[in-house]
Amino acid sequence: MKITQLNPFILHVPVTGNRIADSSNRITHWGTVGVIVETDAGLRGFGYTGTLGYGPADRLIRDCIADCYAPILLGKDPLGVRHLWQTMFNFPGIRWVGRAGVTQMALAAVDVALWDIKAKAAEMPLWKLLGGSETERIEAYNTDGGWLSLSDDELVEGAKQMVEGGFRGIKIKIGSPDPGNDLRRIEAVRHAIGADVKLMVDANACWDLPTAIRVGRRLADWDVFWFEEPICCDDVSGHATLVRSTDTAVALGEQLYSVDAFRHFIEAGAVHFVQPDATRLGGVTPCWQAIDLAASHRLPVVCHAADMMQIHQHLSIAHPACTMLEYIPWLRQCFEEPATVEGGRFLVPQMPGAATTLKPDALERFAVS
Repeated sequence: MKITQLNPFILHVPVTGNRIADSSNRITHWGTVGVIVETDAGLRGFGYTGTLGYGPADRLIRDCIADCYAPILLGKDPLGVRHLWQTMFNFPGIRWVGRAGVTQMALAAVDVALWDIKAKAAEMPLWKLLGGSETERIEAYNTDGGWLSLSDDELVEGAKQMVEGGFRGIKIKIGSPDPGNDLRRIEAVRHAIGADVKLMVDANACWDLPTAIRVGRRLADWDVFWFEEPICCDDVSGHATLVRSTDTAVALGEQLYSVDAFRHFIEAGAVHFVQPDATRLGGVTPCWQAIDLAASHRLPVVCHAADMMQIHQHLSIAHPACTMLEYIPWLRQCFEEPATVEGGRFLVPQMPGAATTLKPDALERFAVS
């Protein structure tokens, strides 16, 4: 089997209520930059990365796929995924200009598409190809009712609805200019959902270390399960200090672009819940390595859901270090087999591939030039 063509694409999909905000971003559409890899055997692989829907940046990723990685892959056997990843990552002209950001996100889209082909060629879902079991049901936690843009009343009502819908874990966004507002909202949500539901908070890296320590020391009052991205995502020593200064577990990883970056945080004792994102880290190939790294240090892994769950459900089912997965439903309408939660747990995908195959009308409805 040979690769015959790579067709990049950009989708901008409207988000819930067109009013989503955290401490760092406000968006109306979720961006999905991806690629369809064609083969001479008729198999097609679908892969993508998630963005904030900023057109100029999305075009950089798309063009990197088309102009940098496509020429390397044409005529190659798509089943040699790990070899192809090394070839693309180490290509001198590409590695010279980037080992993170645009080049790594473009590489992620291609790598996911190649794993999709590999699983389809084996006629099995990716989780099975990776050695997972159908009996593994991953716990879901819901973030889609916890946005910073919601009023206090909307936040509390949304939290109640998520719990009534079967979720046993929810996450809310924090990072207000006045941290006192966040503490008030955390307290209100905890009272609304009761003591038996996991409550996570996410600051999206907006605070300095003193503020994070001050807030972090209060989170145990409401049994917060983890404190996500409290400070600058590259600050290893700051996170290590925070871990030593608070009783609430620290979670991070969605903005790390290499396995080495995870190693630095883990070896420094700067993280409790490891959150790799295959769509930023460079694809399934390095994401599995990051999960293995965390597992070797007995740390739990909760993959980030930038692709809105499709690829990470397979990794989570397949790897024993993965304990939960975030649920955000923005892209479900785009896929032939969308990630689905029932009774607070993800259903196990059944179709061959990585569950990344787009519905035919997704490109018609959401593609942008």
